Amino acid sequence: MSPLALSGVIFGLMLLLMAIRAPIAIAMFVAGCVGYVLQAGAAPLESFLNAQAFARFASYDLSVIPLFILMGNFATQGGISKALFEFASAVMSRFRGGLAMAAVMACAAFGAICGSSVATAATITSVALPELKRHGYSGRLATGTLAAGGTLGILIPPSVPLVIYAILTEQNIAKLFAAAMVPGLIAMVGYMLAIGIYVRLVPGHAPEHEQASRVTLHALGGVLPIALIFVLVFGGIYGGFFTPTEGAAVGAAATFVAALIKREMTWQKFKHCFYATAEGSAMIFMIFIGADLMNAALALTQVPAQLASVVGGWGLSPVMVVAAILLFYVVLGAVMDELSMILLTIPIFFPLVMTLDFGMSKEYTAIWFGIMVLMTVGFGLLAPPVGLNVYVVNGMARDVPIWESYRGVMPFLVSDTLRTLLLLFFPSISLWLVKYIS
Repeated sequence: MSPLALSGVIFGLMLLLMAIRAPIAIAMFVAGCVGYVLQAGAAPLESFLNAQAFARFASYDLSVIPLFILMGNFATQGGISKALFEFASAVMSRFRGGLAMAAVMACAAFGAICGSSVATAATITSVALPELKRHGYSGRLATGTLAAGGTLGILIPPSVPLVIYAILTEQNIAKLFAAAMVPGLIAMVGYMLAIGIYVRLVPGHAPEHEQASRVTLHALGGVLPIALIFVLVFGGIYGGFFTPTEGAAVGAAATFVAALIKREMTWQKFKHCFYATAEGSAMIFMIFIGADLMNAALALTQVPAQLASVVGGWGLSPVMVVAAILLFYVVLGAVMDELSMILLTIPIFFPLVMTLDFGMSKEYTAIWFGIMVLMTVGFGLLAPPVGLNVYVVNGMARDVPIWESYRGVMPFLVSDTLRTLLLLFFPSISLWLVKYIS
């Protein structure tokens, strides 16, 4: 069997298992085992698994993942989301579509201490959706806004997918977080502009006039803990006081203290935070093992190296190669979640991208490519036929048909497309903060 045909068998088996609803980690693990045995035999596979599992789970860098997940769970259970939405609605209520814009702002602020797209979407939806409905927003606009806003949970640091990318490519986590800051803010502003344009071009989905609220000291005090946590974590990381892993631990502890001060953290919620963190971390680590085995089987076929050689012979410009990779991510996002996509494809695409000349250093190329992948992964969280965020938000809005929610995210997908093109052709937008970090 040729290497290309064998690679097709491995991918085909993985997709078949996913189609019958096997967990993605299991699908990758089984497909990788079959591919490895067909090429090297059972004994080498057993030896690989014996060494790889310990090597992967004993990594100190991976400890940052459960810490950021715990930080997000403390924020979710600690009542922080309600204070964020109240403050944002007071600031934006004077604008048409302001309450929807406030939901986007709340998602961005919550994402700054969460790191998970789904958690951000679900948490802010529970607070904002009833208010949006009460003020006369259509189900289409309300669910579309909240699904899109949820993607800011991974676009604005800390971002679990970005941490995983840094680990896979051996890049500096702090520099990747800095590179994601400006694109994340551009995403937030782009979503707010999309709302402003939509409510004017398509009347009837938002109230004509909204009662303006005042920014009170109470509302301001509600967001003060979030601002302090953000400054503490990222100020400490970029000030050189602690590493990103230590910063995640400090952030988790500070978020827990903020939840205690707000008197929202009960014993049951406290236990739930650790149970949810354990479940989320176990899921991610299982995907790590499945992806490691899948990538090892593909590496034995030498197809990744052949792919780089073939693409190099096409004579495409480096930017066009990256554009083709990003389009592949959009298609792959229809059947896979963001973590699985990154774990499976980065070992294949990253070496290819690093052979291309973009007129900048290899480190800057790696950081910029990571941001481009992150932007495209966010696109996959909204685009049909899957769009995980759309499913999550629509599941909480039971009176809104799923097709209405998909129509609701279309303006935001246009914004995502324009932002991705901007960052693709102007890498300096992502990189200008990085140069200030030693």
